[in-house]
Amino acid sequence: MDSLNSREQFPSRRSALAQFGMGIGGLAFASLNSPEATGRASSPLGPGKNGDLFPRPPHKSAKAKSVIHIFLNGGPSHLDTFDQKPRLARYAGKSLPRPNLPTERQTGACFPSPFRFSQYGQSGLLVSELFQETACHADDLCIIRSMKTDLPNHEPALLMMNCGESRQVRPSFGSWVLYGLGCEAQNLPGYVALCPGGQPIQEAQNWTSAFLPAIYQGSYLDTRHTSPERLIGQLRPVNPLASQARQLALLEQLEGFNSPDDRIERQRLKNMELAFRMQMEAPEAMDLSKESAKTWQLYGDGVQARQMVLARRMVERGVRFVQVFHGPGQPWDSHDDLETNHRRLALELDRAVSGLLTDLKNRGLLESTLVVWGGEFGRTPTVELPTPGSNLGRLNGRDHNPYGFTMWVAGGGVRPGVVGSTDELGFKAEDNPVHVHDLHATLLHQLGFDHEKLVYRHAARDFRLTDVHGRVVPEITG
Repeated sequence: MDSLNSREQFPSRRSALAQFGMGIGGLAFASLNSPEATGRASSPLGPGKNGDLFPRPPHKSAKAKSVIHIFLNGGPSHLDTFDQKPRLARYAGKSLPRPNLPTERQTGACFPSPFRFSQYGQSGLLVSELFQETACHADDLCIIRSMKTDLPNHEPALLMMNCGESRQVRPSFGSWVLYGLGCEAQNLPGYVALCPGGQPIQEAQNWTSAFLPAIYQGSYLDTRHTSPERLIGQLRPVNPLASQARQLALLEQLEGFNSPDDRIERQRLKNMELAFRMQMEAPEAMDLSKESAKTWQLYGDGVQARQMVLARRMVERGVRFVQVFHGPGQPWDSHDDLETNHRRLALELDRAVSGLLTDLKNRGLLESTLVVWGGEFGRTPTVELPTPGSNLGRLNGRDHNPYGFTMWVAGGGVRPGVVGSTDELGFKAEDNPVHVHDLHATLLHQLGFDHEKLVYRHAARDFRLTDVHGRVVPEITG
């Protein structure tokens, strides 16, 4: 018996359903209320190697089930936000007592922070005036002051933070989480990336699924728009649902003639099915006009407030991973005019982040949601020297610093407090250094995964987010 006859005798589930005389449109509409579509189904078989979004249990008991990653792309200065270094004032305008570490560009004399720091919370956490409202949550924050990464350039540093690899294309952190856990929202993307007015450096590589099934790739939403129809193109297409259902059913029938190994075609069809189902739920989920005046008072005005409200609405509806980029390109990249630029950017963000933390806590979501804040690296304690074509030569900015910087995590069972420290001048992680691989391993731990066992077979070897590195940092885990 040849393979074609074999397929005809034993049709696939989809082709069989399409031939059982129930009506193509009726079948498609009925599928919207099926356990698979509504998320009531689950897969006990571990990570989604077959490319489905069914919710799955992790390796062990989890303290978190979703992630909101607030990405200050461009690299905020830890020295001007969450890592005060009083000793910098002693060397203001002078050379540091040790040689400057090599960074992307030449740096010169010591550059003290122009911002005032104050203590907040019962812990007395020192936070700069830039994030006074976020600082009201001081006792909920796990401040990691000893982060480090490999390279001082945006492109590789962004890929390292988002994908665990600075050079080659690898699946993003969100894609790994979705692969491992599936999604509770079957009618929404399991992973969304928000960025207003464009995309960050490296664009879609920041949320790529790479060699994982395509259904695990992030869905980009341009949050400069406010209407659901502008956030996602073709959300309300001209063709009625019945017509789309017939087209989708035809594609499902044709899939039976593809090779069983044609993974790309199967994944395309799964994405089409998700797009079809999204028309039922996405318009309501992304309609921010339904939020009360009290909510907007909490979050404030502007695009960052809208992004944080949308992130909360996504997580509330079962979306697994939401990444919130501040803006296109690298807005926090203050090679010049650091005081002016950081003050403006923080003013846009501070209240929105504080509102998000408050709202998540009030709704009982913070305990199950990891909120991660930070950029791809920090900035130098020394002033960047004039470089024609690279900066404006104003001697009031900082270069990139991969040797030591700050990130914070809240919720998801993490332990509030301060982890690690940089040296007395803030140039390099000194006490309890936490590499990006360690951060990934620790966040996966909170989500219930052993980072060494969350693997995917590709090109004759097992890949994982942390590659061959990473350790769980016990000072972060609760």
